Amino acid sequence: MILIDNNSSKALYEQIYDELTRLILSKVLKPDEKLPSVRELAAMIKINPNTIQKAYKSLEENNYIYTVKGVGNFVKDSIELRSIYIKNLEEKLSEAIKSLKELGLNDEYIIDLVRKILKPNEG
Repeated sequence: MILIDNNSSKALYEQIYDELTRLILSKVLKPDEKLPSVRELAAMIKINPNTIQKAYKSLEENNYIYTVKGVGNFVKDSIELRSIYIKNLEEKLSEAIKSLKELGLNDEYIIDLVRKILKPNEG
């Protein structure tokens, strides 16, 4: 369910955050689904519970999950989150294209680059 790369330069809690975000946005984790407790998840992926707690806290701050005191952490509805996430990605893509244009690259080159990224085995 959650993949951790011990060789990554990214902090463990960020990796957990990213993995849970991916699972929520891809609808693997359903709205109002209960997440494993901090201790359960820590035991499953063999990571310090404080690291899991930090990831859960970030997820809650960014409205991916909500907490019911004494009950646990639950997934928020992903439809709104998904549209916000897509809008953020569109903004990042727009910034990347703008940067490429500022380097003097023409539209055709940028489009070809996007095609290569979309279909890496075709070229």
